[in-house]
Amino acid sequence: MALLTDLNSKSLTGTEGKKHMAIRVGVIGTGTIGSDHVRRLTNDVVGASVGGVFDIADDRASQLASSVGARVYARWQDLVASDDIDAVVVASPGERHPDQTIACIEAGKPVLCEKPIATAMSEAVRVVEAEVAAGRRLAQVGFMRRYDAGYRSVKAAMTDGTIGEPLLAHAVHRNPAVPDSFQGEMSLTDSVVHEFDVFRWLFDNEIVSVLVLPVKQSPVGAAHLRDPQIIVVQLAGGEVVTIESFVNCRYGYDVRCEIVGSLGTVSLDNPRTTVVVGENGRQEHIPGDWRERFGPAYVSELQA
Repeated sequence: MALLTDLNSKSLTGTEGKKHMAIRVGVIGTGTIGSDHVRRLTNDVVGASVGGVFDIADDRASQLASSVGARVYARWQDLVASDDIDAVVVASPGERHPDQTIACIEAGKPVLCEKPIATAMSEAVRVVEAEVAAGRRLAQVGFMRRYDAGYRSVKAAMTDGTIGEPLLAHAVHRNPAVPDSFQGEMSLTDSVVHEFDVFRWLFDNEIVSVLVLPVKQSPVGAAHLRDPQIIVVQLAGGEVVTIESFVNCRYGYDVRCEIVGSLGTVSLDNPRTTVVVGENGRQEHIPGDWRERFGPAYVSELQA
């Protein structure tokens, strides 16, 4: 959250000595989330502009860049090295994140890397070591839940004594469906990774053990997936978090949690604006996907 403080606190000076007020952000990867970030940086984030984009899909990158007046780079390395780019958002496939994030660190440019930071522990350590060697905190992983109004309210109730001493938590993380390219381990690295982060943040403790329990296989999901799953996480303070991961629930994007304390509980439900009651019963909307549910949080994350 504080990574861009140096950039936000003053006007920036380009190579020709001309001052400009906006942080020029380069975006690597123009798939769904990368394209969304480009539009957010252009339309919703104060003090930012998109200076350039890169994607191996040249036509898609060119079309997106043209729509926001940005430059298309032929190589991601050129984008990172450019004097016309002040900061970088990495939204490429996960296996490319370590090299691209390290290049940003070595260039001295703040980088927001979408999760996961890496797909192997050794690669994640490599990123951390690069930042330590640089001597500055330049890298941030895109865990947008920390910027969600609902999660921030849960955090407040846990820290202000409202529920007493937080003891344990229950969480649900359900996606309507995933593509065939979604492999079994991605339930943890691409989906439940958000719970791994947010509960470390909520309880302000590190994870000391993780147990994954397979559940009766859903007949709807692909045969190669273990879906659903139950994950039991133990934190350093003795707190326990149970997480249900179900990536093919079909009915919507359903992310909820409950924190149990010594004096009460605090629960996070799906945001809603209306509840309709009629002859068919009680009806309320469930977000269709993560973009709908966490759209405002992504804007807050980029703004910070």
